[in-house]
Amino acid sequence: MESKSNGRTGQLRRGNAGQFKEELLETSDFVSVHVVLSDRTKGLIGTSELQRMKKSAYLINTSRAPIVDQVALKDALENHWIAGVGLDVFETEPLPENDPFRVLPNVLTTPHIGYVTHDTYRVWYGEAVEDIQAYLSGAPIRILS
Repeated sequence: MESKSNGRTGQLRRGNAGQFKEELLETSDFVSVHVVLSDRTKGLIGTSELQRMKKSAYLINTSRAPIVDQVALKDALENHWIAGVGLDVFETEPLPENDPFRVLPNVLTTPHIGYVTHDTYRVWYGEAVEDIQAYLSGAPIRILS
């Protein structure tokens, strides 16, 4: 298994999953979360994991908010354990007006649309127009049953 840090690729030591996760957190410039939320992954990233990360590292979560302990994440950002975070998912959506994630200078947020691309919008809106035109002409398409 490999880790990419500062543009260099290096071998990670082999061992159990816990050792691999620790080393990955300690050596990575960016940690991006891509797992399904389950009992096993809830709280996967907490205080000890955030403290293991480099102070110059960034965490990115586009999966589900509870995978990262939100209280621990706010502590990490306020106390500069890590450089910053990119979030596309929140425990409460839309993100409440008074949520600290809205004002912390080391937070970049997107409104749960991190998967959206120009091509995706072109397909969605193109198909919506086709659906409306087909319905108005009396020949609906893409009918759900």
